[in-house]
Amino acid sequence: MGTEKLRKQLESGALDMRLREIYLSEDPAEQRARTRKVLDMYDARFGQDNGPVCGQVELFSAPGRTELGGNHTDHQRGCVLAASISLDLMAAAAPNGTSTVVLESEGYDVLRIDISDETVHPEEVNQTASLIRGISAAIRQRGYQPQGFNACVISDVPGGSGLSSSAAFESLIGVIFNHMFCRDALDAVEIAKIGQYAENVYYGKPCGLMDQMACSVGGVIAIDFEQQENPQITRAPFSFADSGYQLCIIDSGADHMDLTEDYAAVPAEMKSIANYFGKEVLREVSEEQFYDQIVSLRNACGDRAVLRASHFYRENERVKAETAALLAGDFQTYLHVVRESGHSSFMYLQNVFSSRLPGKQAVAVALMIAEHILGGEGACRVHGGGFAGTIQAFVPKDQVEEFRQEMERVLGEGSCNVLQIRPYGGIVIA
Repeated sequence: MGTEKLRKQLESGALDMRLREIYLSEDPAEQRARTRKVLDMYDARFGQDNGPVCGQVELFSAPGRTELGGNHTDHQRGCVLAASISLDLMAAAAPNGTSTVVLESEGYDVLRIDISDETVHPEEVNQTASLIRGISAAIRQRGYQPQGFNACVISDVPGGSGLSSSAAFESLIGVIFNHMFCRDALDAVEIAKIGQYAENVYYGKPCGLMDQMACSVGGVIAIDFEQQENPQITRAPFSFADSGYQLCIIDSGADHMDLTEDYAAVPAEMKSIANYFGKEVLREVSEEQFYDQIVSLRNACGDRAVLRASHFYRENERVKAETAALLAGDFQTYLHVVRESGHSSFMYLQNVFSSRLPGKQAVAVALMIAEHILGGEGACRVHGGGFAGTIQAFVPKDQVEEFRQEMERVLGEGSCNVLQIRPYGGIVIA
């Protein structure tokens, strides 16, 4: 009941078509090597224990994500445009006949979590174990009976890169539980909600749902969070590979330490505007109401809150314009709106650097270098939460190598990730 079946499929080439389909590669050699690696890890860790009570080992994958539009809109029940990317977490896993999940992630200590205990453990806050426990608890709340499994996980989604490695992990664990113990009854949207629940309640992070939704659902998707419990999803099956441009995510190298106050201030200030009108979030306040009361809002909430609210309203409309452009196959219009989004994030949302640390502006420097290299072509913008972390760029394909080399000369080797949009979210590979 070990890895023999998968190894035979891998070495015979029987998995090649599946790997090409998922990873958008003509030559699946790299993914064959990754698959071989995770199977080797599984055999090394569980080979002796993979006895008759264990189920068949299977392969699972969940991608990282990129935010294509909607910078800081999800927490105000706004609209976002997001996509899964070609970097992912891959796992080899099998039921183990117990109530304990045993998981080894490359480079980390082995975790053993007894999921029969569904209480929130304070010592697990901000720890991976809390996510596994929380996902299991949420699935049990839906009437299923999750049990233990053995798993080994490898990842090429860089941590802290703004590509949502944590949401990818939540999607991966959700897919494993769903496939093994729910007969694949939970859809991708429900798995995303389960991941968010685990992160909010067990991990202790009050995140929105965009990251989990993009990693779980996959492809290019527009999400409208107006109805928080039932977000509306529109697929935008645009082929970025045929656009003439390449998506790049560039790590600015900025330090995330001491930026919690900056991140928290964005939703807090937007909500202060909503609270002025007796509402919870900006989506409940019309843009006309906002501008009608702008004088009073400046006095009550401050100028930065007003500027950030104005970004929300226009960014919501930009997401709709970006989605329409992709559905129409009009990539030049899409790029134009991406540039507008980037300018708004810098000027009005003000999440490119911390006003408390004016000497540290790595994201702004990354944007400056990217615009200089692009010379008016393509587009670039801050990516994700901002303040530190990454920028996003759409680079003409004939400039990609020059762009990568120059960005890495300034920001360091490996800082520029050249990515593709993959068509799948969390899935069973084989």
